[in-house]
Amino acid sequence: MRTLCSEVCFRLLVRLVLMTAPVSALFARVPQSPSPPSYGVKVVEDWIPMKDGVRLAVTLFTPASGSPTEKFPAVLEYLPYRKDDGTAARDYPTHSYFAHRGYVSARVDIRGTGRSQGKTPSREYSEQEQEDGLEVIDWLAHQPWSNGNVGMFGISWGGFNSLQLAMRQPSALKAIIAICATEELFKEDVHYVDGLMHVDEFEVAMDLGQALPPSPDYPTDEKTLALRFDEPPWSLDYMRHQRDSEFWHAPERPLGSIRIPVFVIGGMLDGYRNSIVRILEQVKSPVKALIGPWNHTEPHVADFGPQIEWRDQAVRWWDQWLKDKNTGIMGEPPVAVYMRHWYAPDTNTKEVPGEWRSEPKWPPPETELRTYYAGVNDSLDTSKSAQGSDRLRYIPSAGVDGGFWWGDLTNDQRPWDAYSLTYDSQPLTEDLAILGRPRVNLNVSASAPLADWFARLCDVAPDGTVALVTGVGISGAQRDNASRPADLETDRTYLLSTDMYLTSWVFSRGHRIRLAVSNAWFPTIWPTPYKMDTRLYFGGDRVTGIQLPVVPLEPISRPHFAPPQESDHLTGVHFSGETWPGEWKAQRDEIAHSTRVAWDGSHSVDYPWVHQKHHEELVYEVADDHPESCTVMGNAESIYDIKGRVLMLRGHLTMRSDIQNFYYSYVRELLENGAIIRQKVWQETIPRDHQ
Repeated sequence: MRTLCSEVCFRLLVRLVLMTAPVSALFARVPQSPSPPSYGVKVVEDWIPMKDGVRLAVTLFTPASGSPTEKFPAVLEYLPYRKDDGTAARDYPTHSYFAHRGYVSARVDIRGTGRSQGKTPSREYSEQEQEDGLEVIDWLAHQPWSNGNVGMFGISWGGFNSLQLAMRQPSALKAIIAICATEELFKEDVHYVDGLMHVDEFEVAMDLGQALPPSPDYPTDEKTLALRFDEPPWSLDYMRHQRDSEFWHAPERPLGSIRIPVFVIGGMLDGYRNSIVRILEQVKSPVKALIGPWNHTEPHVADFGPQIEWRDQAVRWWDQWLKDKNTGIMGEPPVAVYMRHWYAPDTNTKEVPGEWRSEPKWPPPETELRTYYAGVNDSLDTSKSAQGSDRLRYIPSAGVDGGFWWGDLTNDQRPWDAYSLTYDSQPLTEDLAILGRPRVNLNVSASAPLADWFARLCDVAPDGTVALVTGVGISGAQRDNASRPADLETDRTYLLSTDMYLTSWVFSRGHRIRLAVSNAWFPTIWPTPYKMDTRLYFGGDRVTGIQLPVVPLEPISRPHFAPPQESDHLTGVHFSGETWPGEWKAQRDEIAHSTRVAWDGSHSVDYPWVHQKHHEELVYEVADDHPESCTVMGNAESIYDIKGRVLMLRGHLTMRSDIQNFYYSYVRELLENGAIIRQKVWQETIPRDHQ
């Protein structure tokens, strides 16, 4: 009887709602299919005028075959990487994908780069870049074809400035997608990894590329070269700012200032992944996160799998916030993450084993923080051991097996472990899953006023193979404040505590958990200049150890993603080679106790109107008996064969150090048909500031 009454009452209620509620309200919660590929694509080259008269070059990928009166949202990618002769082939598949689905997708060259007019910026993420970006967003919102809504997206630089412009709250910007990006420039960008000096291929490439004249004509007149070629290399300015300061924070606002929806995409082997955690925790507007096993690449073209399609998720995101369609994307768990399982450490890995899992919030609600303490006999245990300490001799050349940052695939860590203190757990009796940022605590002292520590979490397989799970670098000088570094008091004990890089991992039954600690990571981090010993203290009231964010092996739910879809491609363009990761060779001179690491990479690309060749190389050298005397030499060369003209742009970087100073030299040359037509030289002695 009660069941019948309930059914009758329910039907009466439904009838009442149908009579009184608007139809749109009834179906507001019913997810709609994302925009299908209903349009052709028309590519339009245009100019965006700035208020000072400079024009920025834009390529608009526009929906074709639609109604003449139809209005479309715009999505913006804003980069310095030369849209016409640098990223054209890479841009086309993504921007056309969005245009097919009813978006005007805009690819804009930053002022003074590519085809855009004006002076080359003095740095990344300059005030001028951001002011121009606000004008670009406003221009897109007020075009005749626009519905007034603008989104912004990009990987790396494009993800950085998507976050930065969202912080400035332009009214037309409604949502962003940031891929492999961070808002923390001093500690996480490529210049000071963990606040420690880092020189890699990016410096060499950008210091050369910023000087190239605009395509397609590559003019070499005085005005053009004065605006680009003569501008100082960015790496020189970064060398002058060796501590956290307003210089690094100028492009930033607090993450809490973002008021629009943010979709962050990253990988467990990308060096910028920590920002995902901060965004999830600090941004109050809707946030969605997709975290795969990848390195610094987009998921559909990742260097190693599993590759997935992300552009379909982007369309669902854009539809939700730019077309006011309920696609159901906000009804799903906000975090989708790939849980990595053990795999043999190998830089040639093609597929990372594991599975996807969903999390309803961050941190995952069932996280258990489990602490493992370093102890006597190189042990790592959930209980503290008796007090003790271990001595470590500083070997400046240690760490060659650690890669170029806390990302990318790495080889077996045993060579680095040989110059580290290592602490191992007993073999695990059951599988153990972790997800989050492990926290490391080190009680340490040093016999010199400047020392760094590098802590790694590793997985030791039963056969002895050691896989890197995650890690972090800690500057002893920046122990209290990265803005005010200070010398260490020799032989005084300090407690250094910090979070490692975001990771996911399942330690298999029978494997061991390892905490490894060293004082060098060469050539990723510039060595500290003093010969020394350091000491690590544990047991008793010492808290040296690592806190792991342990999660259940089985999640509440699992997401599903499509494999990469077929894409439009730019015809008439041919690539060969690949600059990164290039070739990497390390040589050890056992008589001189010195190490030499050489990296080089090359690629070429043919467009219908220009043939390009690019080559870069870096050579790092350090002697273990003279850590103050470290050197890096970089060379880059770009050749442009343009219908009877051959332009060659060359850059030569030399950096060396002693105890007090860094010595910087950069030479930039432009040749036309084999003859040098312009040369600029920058040389400077820069005091070491606790680096």
